[in-house]
Amino acid sequence: MSFAEQLTQLRSFLDADELHEQALDYMASQGYLTALCICPEPVPEQEWLDVLFAEPPHYRDEAERQAIEGALGQLKIHIARLLAADDDLELPCALEFGDDPDNSDIRSWCIGFMEGVFLRESLWFERFEEEVSELLLPIMVGSGLFDEQEEFADMAQNPQLAADMLAQIPETLTALFLLLNAPEEKPALLKPRSNG
Repeated sequence: MSFAEQLTQLRSFLDADELHEQALDYMASQGYLTALCICPEPVPEQEWLDVLFAEPPHYRDEAERQAIEGALGQLKIHIARLLAADDDLELPCALEFGDDPDNSDIRSWCIGFMEGVFLRESLWFERFEEEVSELLLPIMVGSGLFDEQEEFADMAQNPQLAADMLAQIPETLTALFLLLNAPEEKPALLKPRSNG
């Protein structure tokens, strides 16, 4: 089975109604696995699978379990390779809310990413708290998880500002990856900008 076919099978499985309501759908899983690839320390597979599904899925048989968990593992490796490349990561969805932010793919992706951060929150902020907080801002805004806080509510209600934030996510991911995994190479986003 090709990687594309694996992803098609994975998507139909993760987007089905049979999974626990707290389970991450396909787009949220993409964000979640991206965060796991950026995390400074690896998270054991069984632990991240348990969080992704919220409760063990009802697989038809052992073959389906192996296929789904295998596809998730392959997707994680694929994302890690893309992050390690020089180009900014291309997200699997449009970088815009559209007419219904709460049901947009980018919102799901951002929620999944933040779930990945929450798994090892202290590790993310341990060494570069200020920089990581600044870099995570576009994803936090995209997730809608913080809209009860005044500063986030203000951003969410400003469509142009929210759109600008979402557009920054790919370069933000590259900067986070470099900061947390190769800190001697300070990401360009954090370098003082020259006025030349």
